[in-house]
Amino acid sequence: MRARIWLPALAGLAAVLAGFGLAELTAGLIAPGVSPVLVVGALLIDFAPAWAKDLMIGLFGTADKAALIVFIALVAAVLAALAGIWEYRRPPFGRYVIVAAGLVALVAALTRAGASPFDAVPPVLAMLVAAVVLTMLVTRLRAGSAAGADGQVQPATGLDRRRFLAYTGVSAGVGVLAAVGGQLLSAGSRAADAARALFTLPAATTPAAPLPAGASFDIDGLTPIITPNADFYRIDTALSVPRVDPSTWTLKITGLVENEVEIDFAELLALPLEESTTTLACVSNYVGGDLIGNALWLGYPIRELLARAKPTAEADMVLSRSADGWTASTPLEALTDDRNSILAVGMNGDPLPLEHGYPVRMVVPGLYGYVSATKWVTELIVTRFDRETAYWSTRGWSEKGPVKLSSRVDVPRGNATVEAGTVTVAGVAWSQHVGVSAVDVQVDGGDWNPATLADAISVDTWRQWRWDWDAPSGSHTIRVRATDANGLVQTSELADVAPDGATGLHEISVSVS
Repeated sequence: MRARIWLPALAGLAAVLAGFGLAELTAGLIAPGVSPVLVVGALLIDFAPAWAKDLMIGLFGTADKAALIVFIALVAAVLAALAGIWEYRRPPFGRYVIVAAGLVALVAALTRAGASPFDAVPPVLAMLVAAVVLTMLVTRLRAGSAAGADGQVQPATGLDRRRFLAYTGVSAGVGVLAAVGGQLLSAGSRAADAARALFTLPAATTPAAPLPAGASFDIDGLTPIITPNADFYRIDTALSVPRVDPSTWTLKITGLVENEVEIDFAELLALPLEESTTTLACVSNYVGGDLIGNALWLGYPIRELLARAKPTAEADMVLSRSADGWTASTPLEALTDDRNSILAVGMNGDPLPLEHGYPVRMVVPGLYGYVSATKWVTELIVTRFDRETAYWSTRGWSEKGPVKLSSRVDVPRGNATVEAGTVTVAGVAWSQHVGVSAVDVQVDGGDWNPATLADAISVDTWRQWRWDWDAPSGSHTIRVRATDANGLVQTSELADVAPDGATGLHEISVSVS
């Protein structure tokens, strides 16, 4: 009788777990952030086509990174089980699978931004340990076995499976404990976490004007005018949040400039900081989506630092670079005109959250984040669009990314059931750096009805709106459209998020009882 398939599969899983755990421990000791799962995940993000990125965000929203980690873990588990089976039946094919997977992790580790030779140690260790443990466990499983008539290895009836399971359990247990230890070491080495906890924001030299009294409607379910930090959307390519120590952070301005500029965190904080309320939107936000938020930011105008650098006349773009190597291409004009384009250090009265770019990020009104909102920013390269390309512009997305006029229904929720009579319909509308002048609501394809707008904070923020509907019984479809300050009416033409943002009118279905 052939050995049950689950035994060699279990050997493969235990071997890979042991290798992964020791790699995690080693990463925690010498190369924090070089977890095999994280570096492979980052490689997948870098090489993923635009449609795959959109699919992940569409399916999982801001949980896309957690979903990717789960996917990688499941694929690794399947490959580990197959490696165990192949090593048992057709040695050394199981070891070949482990070596191939280890080489992928090695390439991912060495091609990441700021990689050092030490980054090769965790994936190489994972590969060697997994291969050795797999060989040991399968040898134990095959002990006392003989070849059958069909050439397949068949275990002897006296095979000590209890001892094999004990070895397997020890290998897996060591891997789990090592992985936990690696995570604890990594957490202990994160100076940025401690620095942020002790950091107190300086007072703004130019405070933001108080929010107008009529800027927000008191309606249950309506998106608040200011998005709390914990609820602010996060879409970026960083599978593991970069930990940037503010004591070593610097920003360099180079490229087509007369004077190169370098500034550290203390120097930035000593400058006259300004507060501004700005709405940010992700280009992956579908019509009616929630990948948009509005916050009170504290920072220093980028145009002032660029004025020090003195861009040359031929420059038309600034390539911003993140600590993890990500880049964005921002029109130079958007960073030098009168809009509140800033190097932000604060968000809603608190230091920037780690996941939102601590210690310093860019905030640029009027542009989608993929061409402007660089987190953990460390470099501004003044250049030209015909000379440099950024992360997403090399993947089929447009180069400049102005935010499109849009609106959304928040209340009532889609597919909700409401009572006949007066029903409040409400939501938000936005046209950053232009402003919203009107919102209209349509029911069942009928006339457009003007909604009441909340007071505007600025042209760089969204506006709440409301409309009271005399709702009759039955099923109904509600649509909304906005008009910007220049008189442009939101288009009903449907367009996908790629290459430069979705268009169309948001509509919901409701039942009136």
